[in-house]
Amino acid sequence: MKLRQIVDILSLTVMAGHAGLDTEVTGGYAADLVSCAMAGAQKDGLWVTLQGHLNIVAVASLLDLAAIIVTENKVVEPEALAKANEEGIPILSTPCTTFEVVGRLWEMGVRR
Repeated sequence: MKLRQIVDILSLTVMAGHAGLDTEVTGGYAADLVSCAMAGAQKDGLWVTLQGHLNIVAVASLLDLAAIIVTENKVVEPEALAKANEEGIPILSTPCTTFEVVGRLWEMGVRR
């Protein structure tokens, strides 16, 4: 499924990385610890988190993730948004909880 479709279905706000919305999403991972995401997230996957600091972009870039979904409308640092735009990594925002986002992604068939 294309990231753009997920953005539309979940009514996500694109905060950075608009150019990456045509990426094919292959799975997802949910964690708020950067070390857990580094160990568990996979290439072209989504990372669902409450974090909004610069290190989330570094992890997404290192793992070649499709996007980061920041839940509960948590603030994303301006430096993180700037770096995400520079790296072409979409950062998406939602008022929903991580639990709800992951459940909806599962229902949509995002299961790896």
